[in-house]
Amino acid sequence: MSFGVVGMEEERGAAAAAAAAEEIRRLPAEVNWEMLDKSRFFVLGAALFSGVSAALYPAVVVKTHLQVAPPPQAATATVSAILRRDGLRGFYRGFGASLAGTVPARALYMAALEATKSSVGSAALRFGVSEPAASAVASAAAGVSAAVAAQVVWTPVDVISQRLMVQTSATTRYSGGADAFRKILLADGVRGLYRGFGLSIITYAPSNAVWWASYAMAQRFVWRVVGTDRSESYPALMAALVTMPLDTVKTRLQVMETDAAAARPTLASTMRGLLKEGGWAACYRGLGPRWGSMSLSAATMVTTYEFLKRLSAKEGSFD
Repeated sequence: MSFGVVGMEEERGAAAAAAAAEEIRRLPAEVNWEMLDKSRFFVLGAALFSGVSAALYPAVVVKTHLQVAPPPQAATATVSAILRRDGLRGFYRGFGASLAGTVPARALYMAALEATKSSVGSAALRFGVSEPAASAVASAAAGVSAAVAAQVVWTPVDVISQRLMVQTSATTRYSGGADAFRKILLADGVRGLYRGFGLSIITYAPSNAVWWASYAMAQRFVWRVVGTDRSESYPALMAALVTMPLDTVKTRLQVMETDAAAARPTLASTMRGLLKEGGWAACYRGLGPRWGSMSLSAATMVTTYEFLKRLSAKEGSFD
């Protein structure tokens, strides 16, 4: 190949890179709800977050075991015990039930997030709020709205999947998600499926508000600068530390079985039992796996969510 041909190839490559950079620069900083092809958005979003859920599910299983096991145990010992007892499939107990709920829950989450962000942002701008401030306020409100909407589905899914997670081959009570749903409904009624609903809102709504407000302020930079060194591990660690006790109590409350002769577990009785068992340290069992899964989830959201929205934009939205 001659030097002339090489030079032409380099020029073409440079021209293509420049055209791609220009395309990114001309994209709007925010792809709003009205610009999205909803069907494409939900289908692509379901595929994306199902993959994320599958990747992070083993960490959730380990966290749940650590939170509900009476004697304190190291995460490595819990992993070894699950492997010895059930093999690799032990890390995916209840995954079918969890995945079945993830799709509608994520659809509710994304719809509430984008619709609220669009309506609150437009209202804030009409009141004369600056665009960056309006975006941050709208994103915070959207985070709260999305967390509340998704918990309508996620709480029953958590109750069912967590009970499937902690049962072993020797202590099998439920044959699957449908069987667990039926037995919980018969034993405790609908309220049994919504144990910990209030705690879930308290746990996730504030952290969602802070996370999405922060994301709104940084997303233009994140979108334009690929490979940014912005780390998601520190805010994820702070969120995990603050909300971990609530998550541990919620998990125990949801997993505890109800016997006919026993009193129905309450938030206060669950908290007292946990503190009696191991003091405040017991409230932080499973912190490592939870922090890891939150960090990976946050990193995935930052690096892929704007791409998802742009892939889902209607034709002509950027003209």
